[in-house]
Amino acid sequence: MSCFYLLGLLAAFCIGLSKAGFSGISLVSVALMAELYGPRESVGLALPLLIAADLLAYPAFAKHGSWRPVWRLLAPALVGLALGWWVLGWIPDDMARRVIGGCVLAMVVVQLTRRFKGQFFDRALESKWFGASVGITGGLATMLANAAGPVIQLYLAARNIPKMELIGIGARFFLLINLIKVPLNARLALINGESLMENLRLMPGVLIGVFGGRWLIRHVPQAAFEWMITGFALLAGLRLLMQ
Repeated sequence: MSCFYLLGLLAAFCIGLSKAGFSGISLVSVALMAELYGPRESVGLALPLLIAADLLAYPAFAKHGSWRPVWRLLAPALVGLALGWWVLGWIPDDMARRVIGGCVLAMVVVQLTRRFKGQFFDRALESKWFGASVGITGGLATMLANAAGPVIQLYLAARNIPKMELIGIGARFFLLINLIKVPLNARLALINGESLMENLRLMPGVLIGVFGGRWLIRHVPQAAFEWMITGFALLAGLRLLMQ
């Protein structure tokens, strides 16, 4: 088994694990995919894996949360998707690598700001524009780099939504958004027969991540785990940005 394939399985495992509640680890999968398959190609390659993980995660968390917060975010998220689709249509690979690195680092900053400057987001919640800006930012980040998890999680957590409900709402939001992204990625030729065959090879990593993550989230201190993942994502984002 080649090192390349093992790293691909690791990226797929991180995708599955992120859907089980460890959302920060999705940034590691973004960076790994960009390194292994190229920045633009990785966006389309990861999408079917994300949808497979969403389809596994949604039934597991369907009793938690509701669709109402999803509908609030959908319209601005579609604006962000459209903007990201336009950018992906003309951006060269070298710039795409830096854009993905920038998205990863921006999400790391969001996570750190949430931890150390939580009162900033408490004040921002009072603004009627906060939800719209989160939706647009999330749509843009998910179209360009499949990296919207932290900003959506931040928005929901800032509203004091319990952890299991937060995971359930996130499962609904990303299942819907990722399905909407399929024709957009296909139009850009980022999803094709070759990429779908690679998806089949990587699918075991997703399955292990989803089902293993459901066990881990009950036995591993999430705060310590997320600090470790934040560090990995920071290094990976800097590497992408500086190449």
